[in-house]
Amino acid sequence: MFSSPRGTPGSGRRQAPRAGGRKSLSGTSLLFSPRRGSHTAGRGTPTRVQNYATVDSVHFDVQTFGSSLPVKVMEALTVAEADDQISVKVEESGWAWMVCGERLIIWKICQTPVAKLSVCKELQLAPSEYAYSADLIFISSSAPLESASVQTVYVLAVSPEGLARFWPSLAHEGTYTETPIDLGGLCNYVTAVRGGSFVVSSYRGQLLRVCPDGSGKLLQRALQQGQGMLSGIGRRVSSLFGIRGPPADTTVHSVLWVKDSCCLYTLSTCGLSKWEVGDSAEVQVLSWNACPSLADSIADAIWGSESNYAEMKEGVNVSYLDMQLSHAGLVVLAAAWHPADTPCLAYFCLVTLPDTAGPASSELSVEVTKYNPPFQSEEELHKTRLVLPLATSPATYLYNEELVFACTTGTGRSGLPEEKLAFSSPGDRIRGGGMCANLPVFFSQNNGLVAVVARESASILPENMEESLCTSVAGPGPEGTPLETPPKMDTVAQEDKTKLLKQAFLQFCRHDLIGSQNMTDELFPTEGEAGAGELDAVVTQINLDLVDDYPASDPRWAESVPDENAGFTLTSLILLHQLEDKMKAHHCFMDFLLQTGLLDRLSSASVRSSPMATRLLLCEHAEKLSSAVVLKNHHAKQPELVNATILTALKKNRNDVPVSLTPADVFFREVSQISSIFECLLDEEEKCLKENPVGLVKWAEVVLNVNTIMKDMLQAAVQYRETKASLYRAAENAAPEPEYIPWTASGGVGGVRTVIARQHEVILRTVYPHADSGLRNTLNEQLVALLDLLLGSYVAQLTSLRRPGQQDRYDALEMEYMQRRSELLTPLLELGQYQWVAALAEKFCDFDILVQMCEQTDNQSRLQHYMTKFADQNFADFLFRWYMEKGKRGKLLSQPIAQHQQLASFLQAHQHLSWLHHIHIQDFQSAHRTLYSQANAEARYFSKKKTLLALSKLTVLASDMPEPLQHKQLNDIVEQERFLLHQETLPKQLLEEKQQNPDTMPLLSAHNLINLYICEDNRGANEYDFKKALDLLEYIDEEDAVDIEALKREIFSKALKKDWKENWSASDGTDDPLEAAKDSIFVKILQKLIQEGVPLQSYLPDVKDLLQVEELDCLKSKPFFEFLLRANYEHYLQSQI
Repeated sequence: MFSSPRGTPGSGRRQAPRAGGRKSLSGTSLLFSPRRGSHTAGRGTPTRVQNYATVDSVHFDVQTFGSSLPVKVMEALTVAEADDQISVKVEESGWAWMVCGERLIIWKICQTPVAKLSVCKELQLAPSEYAYSADLIFISSSAPLESASVQTVYVLAVSPEGLARFWPSLAHEGTYTETPIDLGGLCNYVTAVRGGSFVVSSYRGQLLRVCPDGSGKLLQRALQQGQGMLSGIGRRVSSLFGIRGPPADTTVHSVLWVKDSCCLYTLSTCGLSKWEVGDSAEVQVLSWNACPSLADSIADAIWGSESNYAEMKEGVNVSYLDMQLSHAGLVVLAAAWHPADTPCLAYFCLVTLPDTAGPASSELSVEVTKYNPPFQSEEELHKTRLVLPLATSPATYLYNEELVFACTTGTGRSGLPEEKLAFSSPGDRIRGGGMCANLPVFFSQNNGLVAVVARESASILPENMEESLCTSVAGPGPEGTPLETPPKMDTVAQEDKTKLLKQAFLQFCRHDLIGSQNMTDELFPTEGEAGAGELDAVVTQINLDLVDDYPASDPRWAESVPDENAGFTLTSLILLHQLEDKMKAHHCFMDFLLQTGLLDRLSSASVRSSPMATRLLLCEHAEKLSSAVVLKNHHAKQPELVNATILTALKKNRNDVPVSLTPADVFFREVSQISSIFECLLDEEEKCLKENPVGLVKWAEVVLNVNTIMKDMLQAAVQYRETKASLYRAAENAAPEPEYIPWTASGGVGGVRTVIARQHEVILRTVYPHADSGLRNTLNEQLVALLDLLLGSYVAQLTSLRRPGQQDRYDALEMEYMQRRSELLTPLLELGQYQWVAALAEKFCDFDILVQMCEQTDNQSRLQHYMTKFADQNFADFLFRWYMEKGKRGKLLSQPIAQHQQLASFLQAHQHLSWLHHIHIQDFQSAHRTLYSQANAEARYFSKKKTLLALSKLTVLASDMPEPLQHKQLNDIVEQERFLLHQETLPKQLLEEKQQNPDTMPLLSAHNLINLYICEDNRGANEYDFKKALDLLEYIDEEDAVDIEALKREIFSKALKKDWKENWSASDGTDDPLEAAKDSIFVKILQKLIQEGVPLQSYLPDVKDLLQVEELDCLKSKPFFEFLLRANYEHYLQSQI
């Protein structure tokens, strides 16, 4: 036989994500008296009060709900036979109906605004072979049911066989119409939906929409199936998504109508279906076969820890019983049992699945309740129903004829204590139930309508604290008594709302979750969120009152407690215990905000002249409490130092110390100002250092003690922030929050950052030079801890800015952070404290400090370690860039083989160095490509281009590239070098004349070189210079837009002009023209052209065109010049024929 499952089924719970904001469901006054005499918002004056001793309970009271039962109800109960089936339904609008045999009695639980007398009507149901239940009847109205008159209320009752009887007006019991409804089986549920219509379902899963027309006739049609976003696909494909029509053996377990969202849900053996319902049509948006997923999760939660779970799982049976909607999603009541268990128990579970769940959803939570009676039959299981009074609360109630079981859905961090309330008095049975006035209301056959209310006696606040809380929230009535009638919430002042929210908090602490929720919903309704800023202010003020509470129970404080601050009064006389009690109260308050849905609705508040997320401000208050506890412990160890510091702080804050109190009493009371101690500690330290000679024990001790106190206080705050982060986390899909500047990161006068920076100076400049090695080690350790806290605060602040729209602010703060980080770590590096420097620089990724440290210690292996450790943060690139900036190119290019790939990647952006790396690794082909590319791109310096071409030639010769490609590259390089030779051979005299240095002169174009060679400043120009000018014509590109022929004529004209001045002008007209010109530059140019095989006929410009050049204007009038020119032209042209 299988063993029974584990004893704590609740441990199998699967947590769901925290839900978002909550909606107010209040709107109907509560009609029973609370156990306490003080006023409770949202509860009206009771008409009758009675607690039932017959229902034994530790945590709950069972109280009469509403006025006395109508006479007709009492009479029906009296005359009912023992075997008559009686069922009752309680509707949240305040209406109820009872079915007793074929009698239907409908009544209003409390008086409506338009009726002076109670409404109670008896209707006659159609005859039936089967027993009616209250689920087969529903009422509706054209007006809201809460305020509808009896004339506007209409009723639909359907017999199990499907005969519908419709009353157009409840005021006329005898006027009705009858219409048969074909459901293909027995009817089990009727519910009112939109448009004055109803939905009727059968056990076999058929759903009809029934709409009365103006004459009272009922029009019926099948509910539309498969019209949602997954409709229109084939049956085979739809089965993959769990979409299917109801099989023949389908059984409907629950039908739920949600008025706020106009959605209809059904729970059946086929799974979960959902419709969005309009006035005249509906669309099925979900049909999910959820049962396999739910069954697996339930089995895992109950039996998952069993060693033979895989075998057991096949035998697990699950029945689905009921369904309700909560803030976290749909809550399904299920019961599971295993026939082989001994004893065989039925485990009742609450499964919460998001309302947005689809076929692929796995976000569900299983809460295994402690209600696990012996399994009798599946029919018995289906007698248990579910009531969820508030959608915004995890409080849940299961009930059947014999008992009510209070439990929780498990989707919150806390909830109701689980307890069974047995209605075991003779003849008593629970005939039905529901939710009314946000309370679970049940119909007891002996006692009528009763409500189950959490007992308020056991508060979770520290001892005696709630009585003081009652005092703080009491309204200032005529005689100081609580207000009897609450004002309208939209006219309540913020101060009054603070008191009322305190009262809701007190109710929460007394386990009155529903009353607390009612009050918070009325104080801060979610519709419109108009008072979001007010909510932040009220919550912040209450939490501030908690942490700054006055210990009024201490008789020494009796005369010092302001009247308006009486409230969260601490009972301990010991300061340390007072601080601990404040922390407990703060955690209670956080739990209250979470459970009532207020936490996720908080926005921001102003702190230190800047906005901060309110949830983080609440965390700050708790952090300061943690720091205050640490300071109080140090107070006991270092009373002289701490007392002197406290006195200084009180004087700065202008706080008086009553005669009956000590300075510590006053200082530790106002926890929110605890950070003022830091600056005062440094003031006391500075004072002590001045008063005591250097070397005295006390001289150094004060610094060590101040360091320890500051370090411990700040570490306690940071530790609380990190370990309790989940308590203060932002809601899912929350709006972007302001920049987060923790109080441990505050700047300005007295700010923590300012104080640590000041202490940094004191330690390193004042104390360290006079300290021995032992003291230095201690000082370094303490200083590093303080710097760790300071830099960590920057990181937290930067993290809060990593979101769209904050890039400029992030960049500015990051720059400040990097500068401050360097300023704080560099002095330690200069002192050779490499171990401490490394610890901080590694944690906060100060790569500059790490590289400097490794260079100073020549620790290359550590550098390689950092390259690996910080590979995802590009440490290697930082190191290579650092070498570049510092001019350490040798180290850059001598990286080990492991870094070659990273170095090559880095050098892609630094081609002037990458070729050296390629040569180092003997990749000559890549080196050639880089050098050749740089040489072609070089257009500024002549010598650099010449060198790059030379190196490119060497690397191409050393490479193993294919020979044809090698020859092609060499020829191109040689051609470029030939051009550069023209600039390299410019006359030295000309360069001096132009004030040009051959090593630094710019790279000249062909046109510029021609102009230099033929210019008048080249006084020693000869035939070689002019021939070079002519050769340079071939290097002029078409895009240069230069007339090459005109430039050629200019070159020849310059040569002819120079010849005339130096030779031809001295000749007379009788000389032989060939003999006279034989030594001229012009003739020598022609001779060189002939030697090179240049065809003069096509190369030389026409004589006429040449004589038209402006340069020769002064020689046109000289016949001998033209004679010489034409004679030599003729001679040398003829010589080539």
